[in-house]
Amino acid sequence: MKDKLLAFWQSHSETIITLGYKVILALVILIASGVIARAVKRAVNGSKSPLNKLDKTLLPIISRLSSYLVYIIGSLFILDIFGVNTASLVALMAAAGLAIGLALKSTLSNIAAGIMLLILRPFKVGDFIDASGTSGTVSEINLFTTIFKTTDGLYIASPNGKVWGGNIKNFTRNGKRRMDIVVGISYADSIDDGLNVLKQIASSEGRLLAEPAPKVMVVSIAESSVNLQLRAWTVNGDYWQTVWDLNKRVKESIEQAGLTIPFPQRTLHLPESLATSVTINKDTAKVD
Repeated sequence: MKDKLLAFWQSHSETIITLGYKVILALVILIASGVIARAVKRAVNGSKSPLNKLDKTLLPIISRLSSYLVYIIGSLFILDIFGVNTASLVALMAAAGLAIGLALKSTLSNIAAGIMLLILRPFKVGDFIDASGTSGTVSEINLFTTIFKTTDGLYIASPNGKVWGGNIKNFTRNGKRRMDIVVGISYADSIDDGLNVLKQIASSEGRLLAEPAPKVMVVSIAESSVNLQLRAWTVNGDYWQTVWDLNKRVKESIEQAGLTIPFPQRTLHLPESLATSVTINKDTAKVD
């Protein structure tokens, strides 16, 4: 056995040494590619990176693409070491890419949608949006999904195709939002008195913007009430707290002004002949 191994080594030693050298060199390149890829990602995401001047939405994508590029270059070096014909490899990869593309059509559509989101930028990281029924603050946009953090602390990963394929409401971009505070008063109350109450509240609330100016109006004539509305604008950061506070103030101020917030009610009219035939049995609480 020893003689056979020695004979095999003597006849193939040059090939084994060459192959071993190539394998070691390929491993070195692979390890170096991993180290460089991680270094590139840290450089892109680092606090001192010049790329921080870009939109935060783009940074995760640039980071991933940079690391992928490093691995691709390293792979080409490894293939060149083993003498692979890159021209035929490109043709093979093109055919394989077509087959994979057909099999992963939905996944590729998510990538395409992610690219469109990054190019057109209907929202960015940190915006509060509603996209196809999903509401939350955008925490990340990657090649496949958009990551949301909801107001109740949930983590939602929504496919980019679904986000891009529907209406996108961006509540943050314009920097301000309108609130509509509606209150109903009785038909017997004075509409002008109710409107004056809303005007006084609007003029005394410092968080409301002067432009556009607050407006008060009769918004509808309902079945049981006359509905008045205070329409005003505030900056995004004050929106919800202002809405909550104004709802409380409107209710209290309407009552202090002697106006009534009526309950829903209906008036029932019975024909005289039917009314006289209806009696209530007090013991059984049934209609005879």
